[in-house]
Amino acid sequence: MSPPTPTAVAVPGNDLAEKIGRLVEEKGWNQEDFARISNLNRHTVRQILNGGPKRRLRNATVSQCADAFDLTVHELRTLSLDRLLMRIHGKGPVDEEAQRLLTEGVTLAELAGWLERNVPRKMELRADEITELLEMQAPGGPLERFGVEHVIDTIERRRKLLCQVRAIATSEYLELIEQFVGLIFEKVTAGKPRTEPRGR
Repeated sequence: MSPPTPTAVAVPGNDLAEKIGRLVEEKGWNQEDFARISNLNRHTVRQILNGGPKRRLRNATVSQCADAFDLTVHELRTLSLDRLLMRIHGKGPVDEEAQRLLTEGVTLAELAGWLERNVPRKMELRADEITELLEMQAPGGPLERFGVEHVIDTIERRRKLLCQVRAIATSEYLELIEQFVGLIFEKVTAGKPRTEPRGR
């Protein structure tokens, strides 16, 4: 049996390299950044980012690339680029059960209309966010007072912020973010009335 021709193995390697290149671009890394973060040599990084190697990427190389993006090798190899982009932006897989509850639980016409017009954003809503939204539908509630777009935009901004804080919390800037958040937390909670019963 004759060995496979070079073109038979070039496509998978190039497809994976293209995915990796797109993820590097999305992260805002240059070649030097990616080499340092992935612990790959510059020649390998150049090959990957400039059109892909002529042969299949080595398993060890793929593993180092996956680690750099905080993905598993299986995810990097098998997930579509769209799903990988969602993952590196802290967006988990679609929660089908939560989406079903959302569809069945909508009673406010404005919310139903927004969900129909904004399917990609709807699919990114997490279970806790969906529960929160459904609880805001009461007459005179936040969805009516502030508008559906404003409320969901706030939820999305909060999600992005929490994702960024999680990333910072695993870096050398943990102490800095801890002090910064502590100061703001004190400022925000200082003027709030006490909710626990006061002593007589």
